[in-house]
Amino acid sequence: MEWVNTIVQGILTGGLYAMFAAGLSLIFGVMRLVNIAHGDLIVLAAYVALVVTETLGINPLVSLAFVVPIMAIAGYVLQRTILNRTLGDDLLPPLLVTFGLSIIIQNALLEIFTADSRKLNAGPIETASIEVLPGISLGVLPLLQFVLAVAVIAAMQFLFYRTATGRAFRATSDDQPVSQLMGLDNRHVFALAMALSLAIVAIAGVLLAVRANFDPSIGPARLIFGFEAVIIGGLGSMWGTLAGGIILGVSQAIGAKIDPGWQLLAGHLVFLFILAIRPQGLFPKVQ
Repeated sequence: MEWVNTIVQGILTGGLYAMFAAGLSLIFGVMRLVNIAHGDLIVLAAYVALVVTETLGINPLVSLAFVVPIMAIAGYVLQRTILNRTLGDDLLPPLLVTFGLSIIIQNALLEIFTADSRKLNAGPIETASIEVLPGISLGVLPLLQFVLAVAVIAAMQFLFYRTATGRAFRATSDDQPVSQLMGLDNRHVFALAMALSLAIVAIAGVLLAVRANFDPSIGPARLIFGFEAVIIGGLGSMWGTLAGGIILGVSQAIGAKIDPGWQLLAGHLVFLFILAIRPQGLFPKVQ
């Protein structure tokens, strides 16, 4: 039962990794933009939640009602004013610009909040658990994170394939010149995609802030987890992103069970193994 419990905890952690990866997968799928600042934007959302909770005196989970729209608006403005200017056939400009954005966010957070580690307190939900079987307990907070990850990915899947906005995303992604001829404003569509991505980032940032300590320097590590989950699952596949996060979480949990020092290494090794035998990922999007 001890090993079963380890795997179950890894699955729940995988939900958080899927949240890290979902926004990244969305942006790459719509505009082929690799956002190097994605991890730092997650940390930025955590600090926005910190400011909101301290200012309004509310629970961090309730702060989602404020943090999500704030980050979505920031994403729309960022895409319309800066990132749209970098898009084109050359992949280097958006890489350089988002790398610069990453450095700016890290140093701005360091200047404003210092390097001290912070954590948001969500109350009794952090320690509450449900015993489903003898020796297997599900933490209420990790379970909530996993349920939110599934709900977000299901909502994105519905948006992409059942709504006019999703059709605009897919049309723009498939052929930008033709979509413009059909009356779509690509700049607006891309900005909407970035707004949606940062709304998801806001959820991930708040969950991260409640689950663990955070400081201005941890963004790149969250970016790596997100990239690995996306690539394991398969580029362009929303449900594949969830599967990638779960595989990464389970492999880290098993590695930590064997030896605490192997936790991160185990996840990286599984990522490299899958990349070597199936470079397109386990569940790539079917064209």
